[in-house]
Amino acid sequence: MTDYTARRTMMVDTQVRPSDVTKFPIIDAMLSVPREPFVPDRLREAAYIGENLDIGGERVLLEPRTLAKMLDALDIQPTEVGLDIACGLGYSTALLARLCDFVVAVEDDAGRAEEAQALLSEHGVDNAAVMHGPLAEGAAKSGPYDVIIIQGGVAEVPAALEDQLREGGRIACVFAEGTLGVVRIGYKLDGVVNWRFSFNASAPVLPGFEKQDVFAL
Repeated sequence: MTDYTARRTMMVDTQVRPSDVTKFPIIDAMLSVPREPFVPDRLREAAYIGENLDIGGERVLLEPRTLAKMLDALDIQPTEVGLDIACGLGYSTALLARLCDFVVAVEDDAGRAEEAQALLSEHGVDNAAVMHGPLAEGAAKSGPYDVIIIQGGVAEVPAALEDQLREGGRIACVFAEGTLGVVRIGYKLDGVVNWRFSFNASAPVLPGFEKQDVFAL
């Protein structure tokens, strides 16, 4: 029988801590939240490996290192409200729920959204709600948000999501650039999101986050 608890501890000790993620709430969350229930059954044995997991439909579950470093860079506070874009089956939402006061997650696949909500409820996550809808549109009715995290690559961030970020809030995502990518953290000041480099990472670009062509007459 697979000892997932031991694998989870090894994941934190070999992938997360060595990546300079030291905030106790993040370490505690990643040690406490099981990863294997939040992946397709065929991937359970691979749930703790150090790479992005293909969950189907050109979507991935971000590797533990990338997700942990994004959470660390966001410096999430327990009184804040978070928005989790492209939550998949809810693993990232379960982690955020341990760091935030409340989390709204968005998933564009109806079946996956329903399964994510069921899994979160099954694992006692009662401060998160999964919404079904286009990823690029976010969940404006429940905003604004103190932190937004995008679980996949972007070529550019839609203005609709930046608009849902509260003044003084932060947003994290992987910008696809060439063969690699970079994680940037955006800080909203005076109504404008200013982006800063955080670290290198990669992920496939999510639907709705492709570069928009601008045609000039």
